[in-house]
Amino acid sequence: MITRRTFISGSTAAAGLVVGSNGARATGVAGAQDPAPTGPLTNLAHLQWLLDSVPLQASPTHTTYEIAARPTALAPWTYADAQAAGGWRRVGGGSLDPTTGYWSQGAYNADDIARAAVVFTRHWVSTGSEPSRDHAAELLRTLTFLQDATGPYAGNVVLWMQADGTLNPSAEPRELPDPSDSDESYWLARTVWALGEGYAAFAAVDPRFADFLGERLQLAVDALERASLGRYGTWLVADDVRVPGWLITGGADATAEACLGLAAYVGVARTDTRARTALSRYAEGVAAMRSGGTGVWPFGAVMPWVGSQSLWHAWGGEAAQALCRASAALGAASLRSAALADAGSFTPTLLASGGPYNAWSPLPGEAQIAYGAEGRVSGLLAAADLTGSEGFLQLAGLAGGWFFGANPSGAPTYDPATGATFDGVEFDGRVNRNSGAESTIHGLLAMIALDAHPQAAALAASVTGYHWVGLHHVEAESGALQGGAAVVTPPSTWTGAANWSGGAYVSVPRGGSVRLDVVGDDGAFVHPVVNRRTGRLGTSRYTAVSKHGHRTLLGTLDNGGLRETGVVEAEGLLRPFPLSRPLPSGTVAVVVESDGDLQLDCLLIQPAVSTVRYSRGDGHPAVLYVDAGTTPSTTPAVAPGRGWTWSADGARRGAAHSPTVRVTGGGFAITL
Repeated sequence: MITRRTFISGSTAAAGLVVGSNGARATGVAGAQDPAPTGPLTNLAHLQWLLDSVPLQASPTHTTYEIAARPTALAPWTYADAQAAGGWRRVGGGSLDPTTGYWSQGAYNADDIARAAVVFTRHWVSTGSEPSRDHAAELLRTLTFLQDATGPYAGNVVLWMQADGTLNPSAEPRELPDPSDSDESYWLARTVWALGEGYAAFAAVDPRFADFLGERLQLAVDALERASLGRYGTWLVADDVRVPGWLITGGADATAEACLGLAAYVGVARTDTRARTALSRYAEGVAAMRSGGTGVWPFGAVMPWVGSQSLWHAWGGEAAQALCRASAALGAASLRSAALADAGSFTPTLLASGGPYNAWSPLPGEAQIAYGAEGRVSGLLAAADLTGSEGFLQLAGLAGGWFFGANPSGAPTYDPATGATFDGVEFDGRVNRNSGAESTIHGLLAMIALDAHPQAAALAASVTGYHWVGLHHVEAESGALQGGAAVVTPPSTWTGAANWSGGAYVSVPRGGSVRLDVVGDDGAFVHPVVNRRTGRLGTSRYTAVSKHGHRTLLGTLDNGGLRETGVVEAEGLLRPFPLSRPLPSGTVAVVVESDGDLQLDCLLIQPAVSTVRYSRGDGHPAVLYVDAGTTPSTTPAVAPGRGWTWSADGARRGAAHSPTVRVTGGGFAITL
């Protein structure tokens, strides 16, 4: 069974972090020096190669547009495995039965069919390509065949399909819901995304087909009203935080993708009050998942899942884009704040912490994949469209550099010559050279968005590598333990909502202490990662110590005090908590003292100004500076260059240039 829990479980802590002698985690990557591509970045060839013809046979429950006259359509194979001799081999999901030719999951899936339809639709709309229009139409026909047209599950969607068109509602390994069309799902949300964008594109050129897509979108909304939309206005509790109870599958991740389709649909079908209401309610729920802010983890991110206040993941991270599009479609200024916090506060911090690692749980970790990288690019470009901010355009270009070398491998992950996007880059820089549908699709979604913004596209394509200095951590178990403090290794790194960093923590009883070496982080902000539990468990004190023995209190935290876990399946809230003062100049250690029962995982350290130096093919680097505090900071320039400093909402605040750069509080600066 695949859930957010099993998807994330154990991955981040097990990956480990690269820690230098002073605990700083700053990765320098020498990237490839290939010349930047000329012309459009988007190349659909690899995705077209993944497509195959699939026969469709109508039944009372499953049918599609003009199925009698056109009994075949298109679908992308799920995976493409790299071959030793070069190229790829198309494969399905799960294991193959050589007798039946069936995969234990299927050859094709609704998630990829829907998103591939979005790729071809957007490419057709932006370029006028007739082949892309035809591919979009055929993929939408296949997608609607997977949707139940009648019956008790009408509107829901079967996830898997075999190469001969046979549907597989209950795949192995088992996924929820089971059968896959028995309830709302990620694939229903993505079906709404594709249907909405398809309707908007075909409305003027093929009204009959658009009407069919509109009818199927209404059928999907019927299913959503039976499930999450029917719970609108219901609030839940997640570790003392009020969270919306009407998100699709309990997540802002799935719901944001549905919002993209509803926003596109509402932009054309302006009198459809039902769809408009659905968009408004879902976008309200997504915006309510915004968390933290300047100096407070997770720094303005829209959290993806109501089941954890400690887990952010890039997989499905379209919230910023969706809120921008919904704000524009609805004229809803109330959505703008959450959208821009995710785009302009969290995303710069993410980029200055190594890039779009697939999970913060709560520390950055896991592989980096195209899905996560594309979400950052598309969110920033949507924010640029919403605000007109050149700062967001430039930031999107730097984020897009992930595809051209600004990743842990230092090499391009997207090839404009073939249109292939690699399946990911591991934490240690190893490249997964497979190129399946999801990676290809999200690489192309990023390229289509960049091509529509030439300034950002040129900047992204010029990037060849990066070196960053940002969030890093010091493990509690690396410190000097006194007064009964002891290292504890839990049976699992996964708590049910977060991961223990390094797979262990330090238990600090009343009168115990931990001394942790912290050198070279003057002015940095310290965020102790504590497992805060229910009950009165005392407090912990955090004191900076200089080399001369001078002590400065940074702040105190409650070890306990958690009142209601609610929907969270974990004992305690394991996450970073802010202290009131940054590290003074000359700090060599932080002493942690407890007067109760403290579970300390590590100290997450955030420089006053984090930086990313992007290497570029022309030899002139670009530099991103990110301010962690609420007041402006001045820092030595990392490289020569000129530019501007921007507030988190994309407003230009002043010039930025060497030899020192002044960054707006909570904002970012970019020099080129």
